[in-house]
Amino acid sequence: MATGDAPEETKVNDRGMVTVPASLRRRLDIEAGDKLRWDVDEGGELVVEVVKQRRGAFDDFEAVPMGGDGLETHDVAGHEGDHEFSEDA
Repeated sequence: MATGDAPEETKVNDRGMVTVPASLRRRLDIEAGDKLRWDVDEGGELVVEVVKQRRGAFDDFEAVPMGGDGLETHDVAGHEGDHEFSEDA
């Protein structure tokens, strides 16, 4: 470990699962719902990246007013008038 702390060990269970030690979860702010991205570098070393995934993918997006009462659909690609792209085709 680059921090100089003693490395911690965990076992892989029979289903291939591992437990991230509590001290590492606290230090790296890993919470339930976060994802870990696993990879192997050029030297053959295991690399694990914490991917924060605590909310939905679109939670930060702002709504864009598109006119109407909100009950109709809009084709943002510009194919509203094209019969070939209609839902009735």
